[in-house]
Amino acid sequence: MRVGIIGAGATGLAAAYELTQQGHAVAVYERSPFLGGHASTFDVGGTRLERGYHHWFTHDTDIVDLVAEIGLGDTVRWITSTVGTLYDGTIYDFVTPMDLLRFKPLSLVDRLRLGLTTVYLQRQKDWRKYESVTADAWLRSHGGGRPYDVFWGPMLRGKFGEDNYDRVSMAWVWGKINTRVKSRGKSMVREMLGYPMGSFGQVFDVLSEHIQAKGGEIHTSTSVEQIVVRDGRLVGLEAAPSDAEARLEEFDAVIATTPSPVLPAILPELPHDYMSRLSAARYMSAVLIVLVLKNPMSDVYWLNVADRSVPFVGVIEHTNLIGPEHYGGKHVVYLSNYVTTEDPLYRMGHDELLDTYLPHLQKVNPAFDRSWIEASYHHRVDYAQPIIGTDYSQRMPDHRTPVKGAYLANTTQIYPEDRGTNYSVRMGRQVARMAVEDMA
Repeated sequence: MRVGIIGAGATGLAAAYELTQQGHAVAVYERSPFLGGHASTFDVGGTRLERGYHHWFTHDTDIVDLVAEIGLGDTVRWITSTVGTLYDGTIYDFVTPMDLLRFKPLSLVDRLRLGLTTVYLQRQKDWRKYESVTADAWLRSHGGGRPYDVFWGPMLRGKFGEDNYDRVSMAWVWGKINTRVKSRGKSMVREMLGYPMGSFGQVFDVLSEHIQAKGGEIHTSTSVEQIVVRDGRLVGLEAAPSDAEARLEEFDAVIATTPSPVLPAILPELPHDYMSRLSAARYMSAVLIVLVLKNPMSDVYWLNVADRSVPFVGVIEHTNLIGPEHYGGKHVVYLSNYVTTEDPLYRMGHDELLDTYLPHLQKVNPAFDRSWIEASYHHRVDYAQPIIGTDYSQRMPDHRTPVKGAYLANTTQIYPEDRGTNYSVRMGRQVARMAVEDMA
């Protein structure tokens, strides 16, 4: 087979690796000048850092196994994580059951109710029974009003915004809770997270080397303008390098890892039913400010912000997981947000967004001063978080599109799991095998 792959993120590269390992010819086309997609890296003081914070959980075996296959298994480190919640200017640890009992914003009864609700969800194995109810309705009913207002509600609003938080399926919350729990092990106390010490960028570079060593092609700074279909038969795709005109490349199959709403623009031959599933997909964009600081912001790696007066939803202090010695002794902090493209925060430039965020950092650390900042970076990531509504499994597009030989693999199809490099790798390899089976 000769297969064209659109997108050189984790899904596209995993599919290309799987196909080349089986002896098939592959060409990958990536619009950006770099590899990795949402997990791509940039340079910070001579060290590679992810544009958006990334780590692995202990059950993320698909990507960990792939990293071992390409010879980077020794670079993976498993580190004890720290989690906290910022509420009313105070950081509360959220690691052990005792931490929950110390969470003063809730009464003792409500603390117990929050804990019991979480334990109950951890023990549920069938996500389908939560699919037809919204998280907003279920958590208010079963978790109680005050725990919802203090804990669950701010999490949903921060992740999906005021216009979407009450539409999200309870199955999504079930998935998030079970993902975190699986990484705590049998003790259920400490969460272990994994990270490749050479950065995710090194993983993608070495993965691309393996693909090319097997004869695969990887074209960056190259846009796919159209998947070409003639007389109902897939012909290939038209790709345009940034410095040249588009030309037709013939393929037996094409795997698109584009966001769902993008596919109809390059494959207009899709029938109405499948097209409507793609067009109905909704996403939140990620807006990130990355700070390089002289001093630590806190002693917590993952800080959830349960205060909607604060214009960001998470403070992820990367160097509380991966030590500052790897970044010249500096402290790296992500200020994370999820917004729609119509949100004013999405439209702000670097300096304006930084000025908007900085006054609120003293709620995290009262001693914080702007002079701590040695460098800052601004990243916008579109199509970052799919908005998963109720009964989503009935509307999820199939990997096999109605055009024979054309496949779709993106984060809206990972359900009921949430997006992540592990599931992207698993999906990429699965769809690659699917294409081979169909051709056979």
